[in-house]
Amino acid sequence: MAKKKRTKKTKRKKFVVWGICIPIVGVILFVFSVYAGAWGKLPTKEALADFQYQRASEVYTADSVLIGKYYLYDRQPIAYKAFPKHLVDALVAIEDERFYEHSGIDYFSLLRVAIKTILMQDQSAGGGSTLSQQLAKNLYPRSERKQTHIIVDKVKEMLIAKRLEGIFSKDEILAHYLNTVSFGDNTFGIESASLKFFNKKTSELKIEEAAVLIGMLKATYGYNPRVFPDKSLLRRNLVIQAMANNGFLTNTAHDSLSQLPLQLNYKKFDYNTGIAQYFREEVRKQLIKWVAAEKEKGNTYNIYTSGLKIYTTLNYKMQVLAEKAMKKHMASLQKSFEKSYGKNAPWIANKNIIKKAVHKTAQYKKLIKMGLTEAQAWDSLQQKRNMIFPEWSGEKTVVASTIDSVKHYMKFLNTGSLAIDPKTGAVQTWIGGIDFKHFKFDHVAQSRRQVGSTFKPFVYTAALEMGIPPCAYFSAREVEYENLKGWSPSNSGNKDEAYLNYSMEEALSKSVNTVAVKVLEATGIDNVLAQAQKMGIFSTLPKQPSLALGTGEIYLNELAGAYASYVNNGKAVFPYLVANITNQKDSVLANFKPKRARESAFSKQTGELMIEMMKSTINTGTASRIRTTYKLNNDIAGKTGTTQNNKDAWFVALTPKLVHITWVGLDNHEIGFKSTRLGQGANAALPIFALWMQQLNKDNNFDAITRAKFKKPNVYVRDQLNCDPIKKDGFFKRLFTNPDKKKSKKFKKKK
Repeated sequence: MAKKKRTKKTKRKKFVVWGICIPIVGVILFVFSVYAGAWGKLPTKEALADFQYQRASEVYTADSVLIGKYYLYDRQPIAYKAFPKHLVDALVAIEDERFYEHSGIDYFSLLRVAIKTILMQDQSAGGGSTLSQQLAKNLYPRSERKQTHIIVDKVKEMLIAKRLEGIFSKDEILAHYLNTVSFGDNTFGIESASLKFFNKKTSELKIEEAAVLIGMLKATYGYNPRVFPDKSLLRRNLVIQAMANNGFLTNTAHDSLSQLPLQLNYKKFDYNTGIAQYFREEVRKQLIKWVAAEKEKGNTYNIYTSGLKIYTTLNYKMQVLAEKAMKKHMASLQKSFEKSYGKNAPWIANKNIIKKAVHKTAQYKKLIKMGLTEAQAWDSLQQKRNMIFPEWSGEKTVVASTIDSVKHYMKFLNTGSLAIDPKTGAVQTWIGGIDFKHFKFDHVAQSRRQVGSTFKPFVYTAALEMGIPPCAYFSAREVEYENLKGWSPSNSGNKDEAYLNYSMEEALSKSVNTVAVKVLEATGIDNVLAQAQKMGIFSTLPKQPSLALGTGEIYLNELAGAYASYVNNGKAVFPYLVANITNQKDSVLANFKPKRARESAFSKQTGELMIEMMKSTINTGTASRIRTTYKLNNDIAGKTGTTQNNKDAWFVALTPKLVHITWVGLDNHEIGFKSTRLGQGANAALPIFALWMQQLNKDNNFDAITRAKFKKPNVYVRDQLNCDPIKKDGFFKRLFTNPDKKKSKKFKKKK
């Protein structure tokens, strides 16, 4: 019997031994199979040592303000030395308190998790992952969510963690971890998170702010301070408690920090939001061209992953003030514009215009391509659903159809505004439209519109260059040109103008159409076209007398570069946006030098005369509200412009240090302002500049610009302008002139 009992005991012992050994051997074999690559190859030490971050490229203003990023993953890696000590303390305290003691795997934590999970059935016990394992997970994200594969991934992460610990120091592992970890919303790395949630660099984070970001790592959405501030606050305080428990904070510091409210300074670097969206998009387009050119040289860059730093010419404070001025004016103008049309507005009552607009939409074209008839497509586009409509008061959700949407967008006035340094062409401010999110079209770089009376200075410049003196007089009487099919340009003045003769200075300042055409006639169309080309106008212009009235279509930035010649010794400039591009270590990859005309487009005397003549536009002419309404005393020359049927409103302002151009109108060329009073350049476009300049005047930082003075003209120039602005016809000429009857003649084409 004793022998049988011993045999049974021996069998039980063997069973227990085998019961223990087999799983252990199984685990060892499983781990070895993972190590051997049976479940997918592990990264080598060489690969781990040489991994590269996908870095977001950053866009900076001339005064080094970060205004945007281009990225697939919003990541800005920084060095360990940029981490404040309390950030590292918070991370170690809450995520891996034995980080400095283990070599990649914390066996004590694993045992604790195993006991709680297996024996105590505590599903909230956690995973026991070290920061080194979490880094491995960041570098090689899990591809499958099956339970079996998660076990494989866990083992892989442990093995990779061991290799990482053999390659990098503890500080380097922390740096790599904080540079790769996700904070949700496509934001990766502590620097990007710090900029997004607190609008400051990581090195500037306070203890409580660092605790908020570290607290997010457990659940990036659940503890997002913007979405769930209360939960984030509780989690932050838990991190602060962990810091105190691990000796990183005193009890006094813990108590005071825990009482602080949650305060964010959220700044999302989003394609559709933030400052200077149109400018950033134009920079992006130019960068793509640069990358393509560099590729041909053998240099491979990617604007979304190479971590480039793009330093632009934009002035941050100027841009902020410019956008503020634009929004203030355009919101007010939009109200007046809609009120002027009332219920008979084209976007409401004009079926033909609405039909054309609908036919241009991608939705309509798609339906027609699918084989639907026009009527069927129209019916489909009338189906209503929830839509978001932009308004100046903010977005609103409405129940509307695609056709309703077309009508809604048709009513909006839009704008383009640009300020450049006339000496270099460096862009100071750039506003491509009223709202980039809803109106992507850029009216600075993409839109070519009729420029109206802003073209007249080119006509008068050519006339002066041809030897016509500024005190030459031209009759304002309306003329019907027989050889131009009875074309008869007119003025907006009264009948008495038929008896008036204007000096060129007065005619330009008052923007007299009939005189501009006669000056063009005396100068010659070819000479005017040649003069405009010398001044940087590259668009093809109509070789017609209507050229004098600005029927030619020109890009806004093109016009700005040409006007710069008046304050740049006759030399046109080419507006540019990017100053230089560097890599992440600030090594310069490219410098962009200003491009300007090599030769002066006109004489120094002509330049001084034109500045004086355009000063008159500001002081006593069509732009006099600069002085009367907006009380601006700066040295300013300029020109207003309004095109036929009030489709386009323009204003050009010249100061010794700035060229500023504004256009206002509608994207639908068939719709204009209801009246000239509302749609003239002085009313629709000028206020954007005036409101902006008022704000610049209040800031002493801009004194070098706002207090700059034009050079006093020499004696000869002053003598040239010393004449009566207007001469009236004599008594007998007035007696035999019928102001209601147009003078008939042929337009003389000068050879």
